[in-house]
Amino acid sequence: MLRSMTAFARREQPSSWGHIIWELRSVNHRYLEMSLRLPETVRGLESPIRDRIGATLGRGKIDGTLKLQPTADAAPMIALNWPLVDRLLQAAGDLEQRMGPGTGLRLIDVLRWPGVVNEAEPDLDSLKTVILTVLDAALAELIATREREGQRTAELLTQRCTALRAQVANARARRPELLVRWREKLLSRLVELPMEVDSGRLEQELALIAQRLDVDEELDRLDTHLDEIQAVFQRSEPVGRRLDFLMQELNREANTLSSKAADADTTRAAVELKVLIEQMREQIQNIE
Repeated sequence: MLRSMTAFARREQPSSWGHIIWELRSVNHRYLEMSLRLPETVRGLESPIRDRIGATLGRGKIDGTLKLQPTADAAPMIALNWPLVDRLLQAAGDLEQRMGPGTGLRLIDVLRWPGVVNEAEPDLDSLKTVILTVLDAALAELIATREREGQRTAELLTQRCTALRAQVANARARRPELLVRWREKLLSRLVELPMEVDSGRLEQELALIAQRLDVDEELDRLDTHLDEIQAVFQRSEPVGRRLDFLMQELNREANTLSSKAADADTTRAAVELKVLIEQMREQIQNIE
């Protein structure tokens, strides 16, 4: 099954710390490239997140964004820096002894002191399972979108393959007629010569012309490559690179057919082949 490399997925799930939201965007790329935007509080989970994405996707440029949105009933816990508070109170007590009663720190002064009040850090162990679970759901959605887009691309490619086969069949069907026309053309020119023509020599020349115009091998290889493309469509692993290689092979055979073309019909068929192959190549650039 073909998979496109262009897709978007979003998954959200509540947790004890609020809502965990994953957004994944994917576009075509030669290799697998990941760009992650994670909250600093869970930056330590970047490695397992990368491993999870790499084990699921084969190619594409992946932009992943993780958001932790606290809700009203899941507000972050307040943590006091007690060692700092103790030092402040000790310093305030020392000052009060020197300066007299009433000069100590007020409660609000302590709370406003930098570093005294902090939000409690989340428990990474408890969040890890939820974050990876939501990531798995987002990846599943991303793959489903890729597969739907890939199926549409496969239908377009199949139509192009059918059109290519028709051009190959037409070029093969014209082969006998083309050789007959060349024979008649050569004979008509020889009739105009004021000398007797050696029939053996004539047959040799006709054989050389037939060999020079022989494109059966190119037509057979075109059919073989088209058969391989249809078989590749049924594979489960990423096939974008293989299809791209087959496009190169198809284009090579079309160019050879064009160079050997001895009539306008074969030339038009070769041009049409190259147009169809280029259309397929553009579609395949987005296949994983």
